[in-house]
Amino acid sequence: MLKSWRAMTLWKRVFIGLALGVVIGLGLHYGLGELGKKIAEDWFKPFGQAFVNLIKMLVVPLIATTLVSGVIAMGDPKRLGSLGIRTIGMYMLTTFFAVWLGLAVGTIFQPGAGMGEVVGGATGSVGAVTDKLATAGAAQKGLADYLLAIIPSNPIKALANGDVLSIILFSILVGVGILLAGDKGRPLAEFFDSASEVVMKVTMMIMNLAPYGVLALMAWVMGVNGLGILSAMGKLAIALYLACFLQIIFVYGGLIVRTILRLPLTRFFYGIADALGVAYSTASSNATLPVTISCARHNLGVEKSVAGSVLPMGATINMDGTAIYLGIVALFAAQALGLELTFIDYCMVALMATLTSIGAAGIPSAGLLLAAGVLTQIGVTPEQATLIIAFIFPFDRLLDMMRTATNVTGDIAIACTVAKWEGALDEEVFKTKSVV
Repeated sequence: MLKSWRAMTLWKRVFIGLALGVVIGLGLHYGLGELGKKIAEDWFKPFGQAFVNLIKMLVVPLIATTLVSGVIAMGDPKRLGSLGIRTIGMYMLTTFFAVWLGLAVGTIFQPGAGMGEVVGGATGSVGAVTDKLATAGAAQKGLADYLLAIIPSNPIKALANGDVLSIILFSILVGVGILLAGDKGRPLAEFFDSASEVVMKVTMMIMNLAPYGVLALMAWVMGVNGLGILSAMGKLAIALYLACFLQIIFVYGGLIVRTILRLPLTRFFYGIADALGVAYSTASSNATLPVTISCARHNLGVEKSVAGSVLPMGATINMDGTAIYLGIVALFAAQALGLELTFIDYCMVALMATLTSIGAAGIPSAGLLLAAGVLTQIGVTPEQATLIIAFIFPFDRLLDMMRTATNVTGDIAIACTVAKWEGALDEEVFKTKSVV
């Protein structure tokens, strides 16, 4: 039995934990009433929060190591020349569209509306939560405050305090400095590459506890709140899927494939079908990378030199689905807590989501690991961020599958674009080759 459990893929185990947690939680809520709520609070909540704390523990090392490693992976800008400039420029352009699309859909759908009572009940009354946020001046931050928050006066202190914006800026500067140092910077480059791999391994170790953490979280959340919370989670899922669908169809399909490349859209999607299937099922850009490269080369006619450089870079820095997700989660939290965001707040969330998504590892649930850092930028306290993540995490696999499919679609679309600009795209293969 234990062998069969371990042999099962992680996402299946997570869904089993999710189902068991729902059953246990609903049984406690509707079967035992107030006693059931107390059991959920006393017995399941501590284990769920412990798991969330393990996730939050990874945020700073994950951002610092993977972002530096990602910048290094771009290679020497002088050596990369037009290929590197065009690739990075396209990745940044699509991420810009993605994050604002996510913010627009989140604003229209209001996925966090109606969650105030649930969130307030866990941290005090809704009024107390709002007062706490107001005291922190979360909605009243000006541009100068944000600029000061971005530039660390002490990077070591920023790391210790988990000041994510400062960590992102410092990590990017370190990565660029390593590139400019050339051979002398190679030992440090190897250190960050190694550190990034180690952090990812630690992440996967903790993610293997996800079925048990999800069970505890669901039993707690459902035991205390019953079925009412599912409607809010449903709105969040619909908002994310809609935003990702719009990004895929209109940005990748309409803007890139049809307008820039002037190539048939249906052939593009037929050509990437295998990669999308693997991406959606594994929820990992890194795990999908071999299939992504194969689809680009054999189905869409992208030359090996371009596919082998652009797509691995995309798996590291092109996380449009994650950018959409981070923006929607930030709005979800703000709406749940009754926090009014200014235009500057929106801009900072967009900037934060863009930069953080670049540092997201290509592994399952990496986006959720980074969400806490985005939430702090709109004044959400660590305790409230923990609660928001606890609500979302049991459903995150379903959300992550769509995020990854979006990321991989963007990687291939940009690879085709750069290949055409570099004269390395066989359009006859793109238009006519059959897909097995």
